[in-house]
Amino acid sequence: MKYTDINFNDKTILITGAAGFIGSNLCFYFQENFPNATVVALDSFRSGETLSNGNLKSFGHYKNLLGFKGIVISGDINDKVILKQLEHDYNFDYIFHQAAISDTTVSEQDLMIKTNVNAYEELLKIAINHSANMIYASSAATYGDSDRFEVGFEQPNNVYGFSKVMMDNITYEYLKKDLDISIVGLKYFNVYGSREFFKNKTASMVVQFGHQILKGLTPKLFEGSDKILRDFIYIEDIIQANIKATTPKKSGVYNVGTGKARSFEDIVTILQKELEIDNGKEYIPNPYVGQYQFFTQANIDTTKENLGYEPQFSMEEGIKAYIPEIKRLYKTEVK
Repeated sequence: MKYTDINFNDKTILITGAAGFIGSNLCFYFQENFPNATVVALDSFRSGETLSNGNLKSFGHYKNLLGFKGIVISGDINDKVILKQLEHDYNFDYIFHQAAISDTTVSEQDLMIKTNVNAYEELLKIAINHSANMIYASSAATYGDSDRFEVGFEQPNNVYGFSKVMMDNITYEYLKKDLDISIVGLKYFNVYGSREFFKNKTASMVVQFGHQILKGLTPKLFEGSDKILRDFIYIEDIIQANIKATTPKKSGVYNVGTGKARSFEDIVTILQKELEIDNGKEYIPNPYVGQYQFFTQANIDTTKENLGYEPQFSMEEGIKAYIPEIKRLYKTEVK
């Protein structure tokens, strides 16, 4: 589905984090809808390198780009040589900056700030030099302990959320200048959908619960899960927001969610209905009480107004659309 009247054919588009979840979906959006666009897919790709929490330093996986016909470059956004090469070799019309350390449990503050904050500003300078509109991934993690999910009420409680606030602050500073480009930051809420599987333990509970159910296991939920509510958003609506952010009425930072909070209990109920498997539910004590968000719900009023964004998928519709991919992954990657 095309989400804009803009014709991206013959445009040159940089997508960072292109072998990751959202980046790879953007790559295929352009390939399927605008086959004459030049898409440059930059990703650091995974190696065996891990961080102090034991998780991979990069989750980028070649399988997310199987079938992609564009240009693939392996490189780290912290590498100024790579950035100079990109700036020299191409003339970008749009930059979709999805690359980041997005694992909220990472404790390496130096690497987090360097990767998420400093590299963003370097890419923004390229965007300005190329007159390329910049669309980048911010995060609902910026809200942290806040009970008001609208821009200006951020209270990050980890270095990842802090790094995304700093990115947004850079945006506000640059928007004070007289620029001939638009800059849009998108605060993603809880995203689920195709090509998230290789995020491993940081993939959504939708795919994790789905595979538990297919294995014949009883899904484990925290006690009171019916009261733990999140704004879960299907990947197609994230792509819609990114595409509409290429021509905003107004540059700025916007929430991308559904505007409706749903429970983890709902996820399991819908999955068992769609998979036609009822393994029941098991309830376990929540060890994170006191350091756990019990509620998130995006205020998307300004997103609708300035991006023309309108969520298309309820949780029921999103999970139903995702089921064939959950089953395929179970057969090819899990079993």
